[in-house]
Amino acid sequence: MLGTRGTIGYIAPEVFSRTYGGVSHKSDVYSYGMLILEMIGGRKNYDTGGSCTSEMYFPDWIYKDLEQGNNNLENCLANSDEENDMVRKITMVSLWCIQINPSDRPSMSKVIEMLQGPLQSISYPPKPFLHSPEVPSLQTSYVSSSNFSETNSAKTTVKM
Repeated sequence: MLGTRGTIGYIAPEVFSRTYGGVSHKSDVYSYGMLILEMIGGRKNYDTGGSCTSEMYFPDWIYKDLEQGNNNLENCLANSDEENDMVRKITMVSLWCIQINPSDRPSMSKVIEMLQGPLQSISYPPKPFLHSPEVPSLQTSYVSSSNFSETNSAKTTVKM
């Protein structure tokens, strides 16, 4: 795709990398999910300031809050159990929208259906994962040209 444009943090992974598939209507679902997360989280997905709070990928922060049952979002935004459920539902739907694999994201019509339905009808989303995992340390070896003996080198950490 030539001339890709968008705001960092809201562009679906498949827009800038074919590894994740091709650009489709699901790319807009991703952007919608990120926008909603920003609105309910009260902070931008991408912070150029480099503060400590921006070191964690924003959706990870939201997911951990939801997973651990801390209810930080619900406590800040809601005054009743009904409002708590609404915040939780919106959070879960947003996390479904930002799944890395486009085929795992719901369509926008499904998003509307999920938002209009009861919280209990929404399954728990998988953790969104954008960057490549760190590969465990690899033990490498080389052959010395002077005595042809194999010697182990230092461990090397490889990031993909």
